[in-house]
Amino acid sequence: MSYQYITVDRANHITRITLNRPEVMNALHAPMHDELESAFNDFAVDERQYLCVIDGAGDKAFCAGSDLKSIAAQGRHASYPEHGYAGLIERFDLSKPVIAAVDGFALGGGFEIALACDLIIATERSSFGLPEPLVGAVALGGGLHRLARQIGLKQAMGLVLSAERVSAKEGQRMGFVTQVVGNGGLDAEVSRWCDKILAGAPLAIQASKEAMLKGLDEADLKAAMTAQETYPRFYQWRRSEDAKEGPKAFAEKRKPKWSGK
Repeated sequence: MSYQYITVDRANHITRITLNRPEVMNALHAPMHDELESAFNDFAVDERQYLCVIDGAGDKAFCAGSDLKSIAAQGRHASYPEHGYAGLIERFDLSKPVIAAVDGFALGGGFEIALACDLIIATERSSFGLPEPLVGAVALGGGLHRLARQIGLKQAMGLVLSAERVSAKEGQRMGFVTQVVGNGGLDAEVSRWCDKILAGAPLAIQASKEAMLKGLDEADLKAAMTAQETYPRFYQWRRSEDAKEGPKAFAEKRKPKWSGK
């Protein structure tokens, strides 16, 4: 599929998806939602793509959320694709890691996209917020629920009810930002994180993500540790070639050669 509102690059097992409407701070409208759904579908099923990075074009915003002018013109909100807002926020079975590389504003739906990622790497000039109530709306892209789960109820409630915008450093203090870097240092830091993740066996990484997220839904720690053996990626990793390659490479004092199988 050719894209008009996003760009997709694949190299070295990494898919990079760039929101590409800088003239409107990468705000999302209906065609963009559909393009993102397609791009994430391709990433999810491609066995040679182990990691995804999503960022925004231009130097002002990662994503300013929904395109309100488009909504006003159409008289209604855009209908979302199968996996929800941006083709990502309801993709609950995606075990591959996704990194949000944030430079500038991540507001409304843009913040919700970032919260749906596994890591958020942000520049010092970046800011985050859910300002939906200020325009008579509610954050329906998972932000309300993810924020409460990721930073705790009272902190999340404060951000949501006040519609306050916070800096990247404050986001790191709260716990939803993984790493803050100087302005201009984002690409190098994201590459460093990608290299660290890709050093691990792909299925082991996916099994680890799956076990952590699914384990949070179990009744307690004992239930989570018992249930993990039944999780699909965990089960696949147990029987994988890479699970054998790791100990073999260690014994032979060489770097492992991961196959992702």
